[in-house]
Amino acid sequence: MPASPAAGSPSNTGFPSNNRTAAVTAVGHFLPEKRLTNADLEEMVDTSDEWIQKRTGIRERRILPPDEDKATSYMAARAADELLEKRGLDAAIIVATVTPDMLFPATACLVQAEIGADSAFGFDLSAACSGFLYAFNTGAHLVESGQQEKVLVIGADTMSSITDYSDRSTCILFGDGAGAVLLEPSDSPASAGNGYGLQDAYQRVNGADWHDLHQPAGGSRKPPTHGTVERHEHFLKQNGRPVFKQAIKRMAESTEKIIRSCSATTWRPKTCATSSPTRPTAASSRRPPSRPASPTRRS
Repeated sequence: MPASPAAGSPSNTGFPSNNRTAAVTAVGHFLPEKRLTNADLEEMVDTSDEWIQKRTGIRERRILPPDEDKATSYMAARAADELLEKRGLDAAIIVATVTPDMLFPATACLVQAEIGADSAFGFDLSAACSGFLYAFNTGAHLVESGQQEKVLVIGADTMSSITDYSDRSTCILFGDGAGAVLLEPSDSPASAGNGYGLQDAYQRVNGADWHDLHQPAGGSRKPPTHGTVERHEHFLKQNGRPVFKQAIKRMAESTEKIIRSCSATTWRPKTCATSSPTRPTAASSRRPPSRPASPTRRS
């Protein structure tokens, strides 16, 4: 991933100027044991297993039970633990989340203390659906610039804490969990023609449609009161139809842009990802290896 592109366009400059790319060298994850099935939701709201699966493909979601000692940082740390067993850590920590344990300190700070990464620094990144992609891109910049040799990128959310289980339009969609990757410099530079690692990225936002997918209260615009709690304004709200339409449209646009950007090189992009436009949208691509390689060396 080269230097930061202009807003709303892929970087379109090929490889990083120093030929140093950031590759995924280890992965980890954590899922709570509790399962919330479609059958469970049938007892809570007017829905059915058939209706949910037909529209979303979801059969169950994991839920972290309410516990003062177990929140988003707990899941993030457990995902990091699995990763650290493979690679060890003396790195920066980026946690992508919209459900932090608290507004401050950052969830990354709590993870740093939990896993004993005494020399690491960290921060949170809030970008909702695209949070992990944004964090990945940010972490890759730190590696590519030479500022960091290792960056731990974690996506973690306790979505059950902001989900209204009387609202069938949203409660069927969300669950809890965490995933983590470790970024390190690729051992095969981009200039070699077969280097691994993030090659390019496309990111944009559309804040004009914020009202279609948002959490009304809890911020400085509408601090918590008895009224906001009674009106369920601390739960996420979604206007499903326009979100779905925009997601399909923007996904196609983002995919096309990153493919066009990457087609200027001699390789064909293999991975593209996007998110709903009322939240940040991102796309990324990777170079396929010219020879078999361990999956922990590709990103």
